[in-house]
Amino acid sequence: MSIRVASEGDEGVLLALIMELAEYERLSEHVTADAEDLRRMFFVEKKGNAVICEASGGAIGFATYFFNLSTFAGRPGLYIEDLYVRPEHRGKGVGKSIMSHLAKIALDGGCMRMDWSVLDWNVSSISFYDSIGARKTKDWIPYRISGKAMKDLADGCDD
Repeated sequence: MSIRVASEGDEGVLLALIMELAEYERLSEHVTADAEDLRRMFFVEKKGNAVICEASGGAIGFATYFFNLSTFAGRPGLYIEDLYVRPEHRGKGVGKSIMSHLAKIALDGGCMRMDWSVLDWNVSSISFYDSIGARKTKDWIPYRISGKAMKDLADGCDD
């Protein structure tokens, strides 16, 4: 097993893994990205980062992440957008290896923490995160705005 930084040409593999993740999370209908979108986002505009875990010559998992910041600490953080391990490779340390890899990237980048979200029904992932020392945050409620609401909000901008 090895973990490597995704590079241009990996967008098809990333898209396949993203589709599997979306199916697992029961969110397939929300995937609108195609391989070109991923190529542009990760490798041209460099809006985020991806790592791919491989074994026996094929991808068995991946993670996508980007750097955020803490104004209170004056230091960056690493936000994990996606983490996925193919079902036949779960329970074999793959997820922990990917998380360890990300933790090293975070520490090497001067990050003070790593953050991510997990679906409340995903008991196996919650147990995994608990087992590696992660803790649920308290007092913080995730919010999101998108689609028409985001457009309406932007339309109110005076610029």
